[in-house]
Amino acid sequence: MKVSALTPALLGLVASVQAASSIEYSTVSGYFLQDETATDPSTFDYTAVNFGLINRTYPADQKLKHNGKDLTQWERFYNQVQELNKKAGKDVEYKVLFLGRHGEGYHNAAESFYGTPAWNCYWAELDGNSTATWSDAALTPNGVNQALIAHDFWQKEIKEQRIHTPDNYYVSPLTRTLQTANYTFTGLQLPHGSAPFKPVIKELLRESISIHTCDHRHSKTYIKDLFPSWRIEDGFAENDQLWNGVTEETSAAQDIRSTTVLGEIFFSSSGKDDTFVSVTSHSGEIGSILDVVGHRTFSLNTGAVIPVLVKAEKVETNARAVVTSATWTVNPHCTVPPVTSVSACVCPSSAAPVTTPLVTGF
Repeated sequence: MKVSALTPALLGLVASVQAASSIEYSTVSGYFLQDETATDPSTFDYTAVNFGLINRTYPADQKLKHNGKDLTQWERFYNQVQELNKKAGKDVEYKVLFLGRHGEGYHNAAESFYGTPAWNCYWAELDGNSTATWSDAALTPNGVNQALIAHDFWQKEIKEQRIHTPDNYYVSPLTRTLQTANYTFTGLQLPHGSAPFKPVIKELLRESISIHTCDHRHSKTYIKDLFPSWRIEDGFAENDQLWNGVTEETSAAQDIRSTTVLGEIFFSSSGKDDTFVSVTSHSGEIGSILDVVGHRTFSLNTGAVIPVLVKAEKVETNARAVVTSATWTVNPHCTVPPVTSVSACVCPSSAAPVTTPLVTGF
């Protein structure tokens, strides 16, 4: 795709995503280790600490038989969230978001191989190399294993903790997240009466949209062929309307996008009864969601999952004060493999940086 092929309408779509202007989000802390500043994200292992759920009593325990002593921590926590929703007004809703990062993709492995500086300014703009393809990257064998670890841990929690499994499942449209959700949730022995694993694929849950080809999704037809029984949200375009290989969204633009998709998850037709929500996404998008809901920065390793209790409240908002768009940026990159150092990328003197795509993509 040439720069001249980008129409004003497409550039407007890239630069602006409408925000859910009347909902404010906040993290309800005190329930998970990941909420606490003392917890180190780099060493956090969700499988070793019950998804991070803190062993404690809840105010809602008092309404349970024997104060809930016969129930597991997750059963009592679920009851606590239900009580929060019962006591909340019609304009307030509590949900637990299980934020899962995809397993290792071929783009992750390539970045480790080339080093981040060289990856960002040259290799990431290609479809792949002679041994691997990373445009809309698939999972590596290690990434598949990470998703299977999540599968086994969910099954363990179902058996031992009698955890309430997700009422709704949402997935990014990129291949690595689709595969991760499939390996994680397909085949689980769900408790009787649980919502089945029938995920909804949502465009706005995708990774931070950069000029990297790993952020360029396949067509709707391709996705439908991969998982024909999964639901693709209404309005999902056949071809990627956001990635162009020239401009990339800023953090401000991504936070607007995340606010929008949260507005589609909260106050939905399912109402307050659907309190546990699975979101299979990406490191950058999960970081943006955490920022929007007021959670502290918490980086996830590939394949990791953290739950967060979120309060959403409808508020009266002056429409003029709501930011609904943010400028995207152009990112120059090398046309041949760069000369790199540990902390920077330098294009060879014979190859000036360009702002046009190096590949055409799908």
